[in-house]
Amino acid sequence: MGKEKGVKLHGMWASSFCMRVELALKLKGIPYEYVEEDLSNKSHLLLRYNPIHKKVPVLVHDGRPISESLLILEYIDDTWKDSPSLMPLDPYMRARVRFWANFYDQKLVENCRVIWKCKGEEQTQAIKDFIQNLRVLEEGIQKDFSGEKPFFNGKCPGYLDVALGAVWCWNSVLEEITGVKLIDSEKNPFMSAWIDAFCNLGIVKDTLPSLDELVVLATDLRNLALESSVA
Repeated sequence: MGKEKGVKLHGMWASSFCMRVELALKLKGIPYEYVEEDLSNKSHLLLRYNPIHKKVPVLVHDGRPISESLLILEYIDDTWKDSPSLMPLDPYMRARVRFWANFYDQKLVENCRVIWKCKGEEQTQAIKDFIQNLRVLEEGIQKDFSGEKPFFNGKCPGYLDVALGAVWCWNSVLEEITGVKLIDSEKNPFMSAWIDAFCNLGIVKDTLPSLDELVVLATDLRNLALESSVA
């Protein structure tokens, strides 16, 4: 493993967590090799590089693997210091972006998972929880980063923009396949303006898969999940 050089990313095309890493690498201008993984038949390299969780993304830098998307973002920023910084310089603000990224993953991503896999009362409750958690997220981020525009990092996207923005595309997928409106531009003006600015970046458009492709995949997986819950 130690003889391998360069940067490789083991990922899966539809994974928003892998998209986080791709966006960070592109924002920093870091050349890398992308390795697509079949998660139904995981490669020996993926199992070797991530034997604990056995999942993507895995960044391999000079033969050394790093897993977990948020940890990879920090590794990229700490390793390539001459490139535009993803993390704030102030230690307190670094702690704040970590806090909100973790809040998003632990609360809103989990809400979305239930909305996607369930129906009926369980889905209805998850929608209510999502809307409440989104309100907390929006108010908290606006308080911490109200002076930064158009992104939380200022003129260029940073750690928190990438962490939230890459996953946010799946909200549109959920709205498409469930008919549920998760974000309202009138009720959530701050987050709506931010996501519009983020999604209109050329680098984001070039990295995120098409909505149609994601809807097809998500619909198939949702149907399987619903059938399994009934069986």
